[in-house]
Amino acid sequence: MNNDQLEGKWKQIKGDFKKKYGEITDDEYKEAEGDIDKLAGKVQEKYGKSKEEVKQEIENW
Repeated sequence: MNNDQLEGKWKQIKGDFKKKYGEITDDEYKEAEGDIDKLAGKVQEKYGKSKEEVKQEIENW
């Protein structure tokens, strides 16, 4: 999935993503919005998941 596709899906998955990854703040979501690599990096920092794992999870949503 490229960043254009993510931007289109972002609003759809944001609520579910927030439920699953509650430790990520709204400011961090704003900072990463539309950038799958930044978002995956935030999840990686807080939850210890790999970027590839997070990207795959987003694509499956």
